[in-house]
Amino acid sequence: MSMNKVFTLALTAVVAVTMAPATQSSLVSAQAPSYRQVDWPQLPADFEWGQLPNLTIDHDGNIYAFHRAEPPVLKFSPAGELLKTWGEDMMVRAHGFRIAPDGNIFATDQRGHRVYKFSTEGEVLLALGEKGVPGEDASHFGGPADVAAAPNGDFFVADGHDNNRIVKFSADGTFIKAWGTKGTAPGQFDLPHTVAFDSQGRLFVGDRGNHRIQIFDQDGTFIDQWTQFGWPSGIYISPGDTIYVSDYQDKFGITIGSAKTGEVTDFVGGTEPEGVVVDAMGNVYSGEVGGRMLKKFVKQ
Repeated sequence: MSMNKVFTLALTAVVAVTMAPATQSSLVSAQAPSYRQVDWPQLPADFEWGQLPNLTIDHDGNIYAFHRAEPPVLKFSPAGELLKTWGEDMMVRAHGFRIAPDGNIFATDQRGHRVYKFSTEGEVLLALGEKGVPGEDASHFGGPADVAAAPNGDFFVADGHDNNRIVKFSADGTFIKAWGTKGTAPGQFDLPHTVAFDSQGRLFVGDRGNHRIQIFDQDGTFIDQWTQFGWPSGIYISPGDTIYVSDYQDKFGITIGSAKTGEVTDFVGGTEPEGVVVDAMGNVYSGEVGGRMLKKFVKQ
């Protein structure tokens, strides 16, 4: 082969690599930022955040932060005013925190191995598991990470930090079924860390250790899996089926897309989030474990 032909082939290869289409995620992250952080909330001068693994929003737009300090629950108005605190001396290690369709709140205590349901005023409505005793049966958990409730009241626990399963209960806390083992196949998990429902009633499971989201029906039948959202620590799905996925280990931000198609449409940087929630105006709130703070981002 002549030297001219070798040079031509090499040049063609370089051009091909240079012109290769960028991935959807890289194109989105390369755009000018769509969101900016604002000064929120209002806190006492001597206040110190603990690690903040999760947060939620109620039907009136109030934001609840669930952090690893006393008291663990902080309730803020939409304007950022601290309205109420509760939960003193209840949690070993605060973790999951999510509003249910009935307006009450589910919480998980990772190291206490318990799942709670609270009113928004802090009244305990339901408590499952045996405090400090891990297990993998109908009445015990192993490091429960998150809870999501279906419109009919059934709720699903991501029992993920020690176990690798999803546990389904009826509204009154009666065990229905569980599925999942450690592994990489569909329906297997490596730290199922977050769960959320879309408008179709499909269950989205953030399978963090496997760097994917798995989608199931409410009987645990596998539907699909997506890897374009990074290492999912938190998932929030809006009523319009926009999905927000927090990732503090790979993408270092919140990836936004469609829960219907999986298309990635936007990205919120400037945070290392474990938890994420979004208000009715589309403002994005992130809770940070490493940074120990609550951040609010508004659309530019």
